Amino acid sequence: MHIPLERDKTVPLARQIQEHLERLITEGRLVPGVKLPATRELAQALGVNRATVALAYEDLCAAGLVRAHVGQGTFVADREPGPEATADRPSGRAEPHPPRTGHPRTERATRSPLQQNRASGAPAFSNRPPADQGEHATPAPIDWPALFSRSSRAVAADEERARALGAGLRVPEGAVSFAGGMPDSGLFPTDAFRRVLNDVIREEGESLLQYYPAGGYPPLRRYLAAYLLRFGIEARPEEILIVNGSQQGFDLIARTLVDPGDAVAIEQPTYPRAMQVFRAAGATLLTVDWDEAGPRVDAFERLLERHGPKLLYCQPSAHNPTGLTLRPETGRRLLAAAARHQVPVVEDGFDGSLDYGARPARPLKALDAHGLVVYIGTFSKVLFPGLRLGWLVAAPALIERLQGAKQLADLHTSALIQAAAHRFCERRLLDRHAARIRAEYGRRRTLLLDALRRRMPEGVTWTEPAGGFSLLVTLPAGLDAAALLPRALARGVAYTPGAAFFVDGAGERTLRLSFSSVAPGRIGEGVRRLAETIRAERREPGRRPAAARAAVPVV
Repeated sequence: MHIPLERDKTVPLARQIQEHLERLITEGRLVPGVKLPATRELAQALGVNRATVALAYEDLCAAGLVRAHVGQGTFVADREPGPEATADRPSGRAEPHPPRTGHPRTERATRSPLQQNRASGAPAFSNRPPADQGEHATPAPIDWPALFSRSSRAVAADEERARALGAGLRVPEGAVSFAGGMPDSGLFPTDAFRRVLNDVIREEGESLLQYYPAGGYPPLRRYLAAYLLRFGIEARPEEILIVNGSQQGFDLIARTLVDPGDAVAIEQPTYPRAMQVFRAAGATLLTVDWDEAGPRVDAFERLLERHGPKLLYCQPSAHNPTGLTLRPETGRRLLAAAARHQVPVVEDGFDGSLDYGARPARPLKALDAHGLVVYIGTFSKVLFPGLRLGWLVAAPALIERLQGAKQLADLHTSALIQAAAHRFCERRLLDRHAARIRAEYGRRRTLLLDALRRRMPEGVTWTEPAGGFSLLVTLPAGLDAAALLPRALARGVAYTPGAAFFVDGAGERTLRLSFSSVAPGRIGEGVRRLAETIRAERREPGRRPAAARAAVPVV
């Protein structure tokens, strides 16, 4: 432990050690239970007598800040909250014992500034140093909020908006939660992946654990070029960039294409994290509403003519939150409009393996004859979200710039994880796993739709997802999904308020239900509780119980 000592000062070294440790403890930098260095060890490190350190420890012990245990050492003590929220020490803490006879600290002037302030009733800390301290005055704490960037403030504003919509409400134990739009971890092929990971470490570990090219693991890029052909996407390996999940893909695209003040066209409703990334880049978001066919082409064309957006962001398949897929004719019209105005389209792709139709819908990238579409893919939904493994497919000129942005961000994605994912796919383990989870998620989707048809009161409508994990429910006029959430939680059912997926504050009457991580046997019960909540709210509007803060996710 490093403790700066000023040996030319009149303040004894033991006092300086004690004051330094006292500050670390009161500021929470040394937390309860942490063991302090042994007196001999700290004395050697500081170049002082062991008795000097022992004396400092004794004062801390007498002050109740540490506890000494014979044969075990000295530990930071547990701190009980005092009557004041800003108290630095426990209520009723004893002051240090009287100084020993003959010790230099016999006068009050040798007490630490912190102790003197406490003794006089003055505040423990002050941003304004005493006038007589001159150049040795303690500077005021730095005003971090004043230094935050516009990007940081945009992110904080989005997080505050999510909290206001109920994203911080606690899901009670035993509740049926439709709130998490994520895969079911109980279906993860963890044993199979562990085996291929072990094989890769044994065979390629020395090279994979070194720094690696930013573009990605070449065998994985070659595999993806063939894999994407299944869905109609033709891409050479050099047109594929491996990234840390789709979220990094958004970030790299925003860094490369968007300047502060640019307009970005974005579907509505849409994925909240995409909104957040483009807002953080300083973009103005212009909405293109979805209907049953996909993003409205007429609305997109008006934006192109009036505002000249830098790009369009959309989710053509397994749209989050609706689960809908745009019709092929709508996709062709969107691309034609974008081509006329030379505006790129960022396609947030959902793996076609989780399409519930007879055959997977073709991505927009498969219809792209002009190289306009930047395709974002990921293994997060079909394999493990924790891998943080995704890819971008784009024209070579753009891939080169995106790769440069990635090198600045993090040098490269873990080559070890890339190689393990490649080995998993190469052995056809991904295909087997995808077939299994497609059947299971399809079953849960059917159970949810059947329960909604049986249970929901008149006036409630919903989308029928063609893929993905979720659907969007619309409540009758006069009901607000965010305001209804506390009452739903009180009945033991959770969902995500739909307003979180809208750019302009709309969507108050909507809510998202995600079925992927709900046990099949609980889906019907969850819908029953939700239907009862809606009926009760229509009978007695406004009587909503309070709910404690914690975690209804928005993903």
